Amino acid sequence: MATNERVFNFSAGPSTLPVEVLEKAAAEMLNYDGTGESVMEMSHRSAEYKQIIEDAEKNLRTLMNIPDDYYVLFLQGGGTLQFSMVPINLLTGSKKADYLITGNWAKKAYEEATKFGDVKILASSEEDNYSYIPKFKPEDIRPDVDYVHICYNNTIFGTHCNEVPDVGDHLLVADMSSCILSEEVDVTKFGLIYAGAQKNVAPAGVTIVIVRKDLVGKAPANTPVYLDYATHAKKGSMYNTPPCYPIYIAGEVFKYLLKNGGVKATHERDVEKANLLYGYLDKSKMFKPSVAKEDRSLMNITFVTGDPELDKKFIAGAKEQGMINLAGYRTVGGMRASTYNAMPLEGVEALVAYMEKFENENK
Repeated sequence: MATNERVFNFSAGPSTLPVEVLEKAAAEMLNYDGTGESVMEMSHRSAEYKQIIEDAEKNLRTLMNIPDDYYVLFLQGGGTLQFSMVPINLLTGSKKADYLITGNWAKKAYEEATKFGDVKILASSEEDNYSYIPKFKPEDIRPDVDYVHICYNNTIFGTHCNEVPDVGDHLLVADMSSCILSEEVDVTKFGLIYAGAQKNVAPAGVTIVIVRKDLVGKAPANTPVYLDYATHAKKGSMYNTPPCYPIYIAGEVFKYLLKNGGVKATHERDVEKANLLYGYLDKSKMFKPSVAKEDRSLMNITFVTGDPELDKKFIAGAKEQGMINLAGYRTVGGMRASTYNAMPLEGVEALVAYMEKFENENK
């Protein structure tokens, strides 16, 4: 059991947050920084909130080394709304895009994009239950596409692009919802990055969009005003009331990460956790990892026993030991341990110890 009667929460999202951030938010719940009010009650037009959102953007830019020629937007609608906003805003030349299909969310993004242009599947691993990242070469991409779309980390299946795919001179768009801030990324290799916050950043409700400025302002004239990136870029993510509290928490998470060594140090801690769990899986006679070794995710580690009833027994027993949300996605089954940035090493150590005990008792 975690300290202070908190469980180790292996949920894929909404997910665990740094205890230090939660404690600070609790202390400020009724009176933020001497204002006498909660951030939940604060006018988004106030000087105090303006400082919160500006600091959040500044610190995210520092963490990810985001150049000045990129906008940072704090939007709503989750990653799912970006499945529409991306093609609406970027299918402005040939109206063609190629999508790499690596899991459920990549497929949903593709299906949504087909409503707005000539959108094709570049490669897919669906036939093998998305157990690996499908390979492709730059020449496989149609020469005149407006962009290539990838899902960088696949939450459900536990796969990850362990290097930036080579798309040649084409514009690359990435959904990084479940791996943002877990590894250093060269933002300049992407035209647009988007990420729902409820994995590594904040409570559900805010979505981060990092988009190169020259790509903004080209949406068709009949685009609904709220779905045009230019609307939000011109207003500093304040076109209407933003998701104020999730942005505040995101800002506190950014401060926490900066204080603890930034993305580089965070990645090293994530690798240590993943190596511990994968190391056990690789030697276990009962538990088997679900994806190809070269495409393993650091954030979502999927595994099975091969016996659905034994899986259920394991999940129930883990809950009794203070480790929750270890069941795999509802359409996949098995187990999934999401070891996001805020999951302490102690949580993974406890999980491995329980797995060892369970395996010995259920031979």
